[in-house]
Amino acid sequence: MSEKVALKDIYFEFLLLGIQLLGGGYVIVPLMQKSIIEKRHWITSEELTNFYALSQSIPGIIAVNISAFTGYKLRKKSGTLAALLGIITSPVITIIIIACIVDKLLQISYIQSVFWGVRIAVIILIYLSIKEMWLSSIKDITSWIIFTFACIASFFLKISPVVIIILSVMFGVLVKYIQKRKNKC
Repeated sequence: MSEKVALKDIYFEFLLLGIQLLGGGYVIVPLMQKSIIEKRHWITSEELTNFYALSQSIPGIIAVNISAFTGYKLRKKSGTLAALLGIITSPVITIIIIACIVDKLLQISYIQSVFWGVRIAVIILIYLSIKEMWLSSIKDITSWIIFTFACIASFFLKISPVVIIILSVMFGVLVKYIQKRKNKC
């Protein structure tokens, strides 16, 4: 790609991709294969594969990450901005429309009754998930210690769940390390 791609072309190509992204970010790879590689020749298949691999490795939405990498390759920071704006325009508009519709729907008493029933069903599903996780997770003294610590830290000490998870992971790794060392001796 020797010639400079126009920012409006980047924006509109990613806008079209964003419109087609029903079903999640994984759909972007075949769509980009057709539009960005075969039609526009902006990047190569190898670059798309690399962008996809990078997008899997960093936080964020895969389609948005791939778009950012592609935009950057085409026009650096301004290309990144054009690609990002293009890929998110359609989902943002869709979310706004759905939010307006849901807001109107929630004012109807029949719909409120439906959501009340759904909330009850969600509570049951959460309970069943917890029960299943409990049966497959709490099996030995170590898991009981982690569970007890997490409950006390969360309910009584009001420690952030992120900190609790990090500390639990560190404790679990430490316990497994000590067990491995004991088994070697």
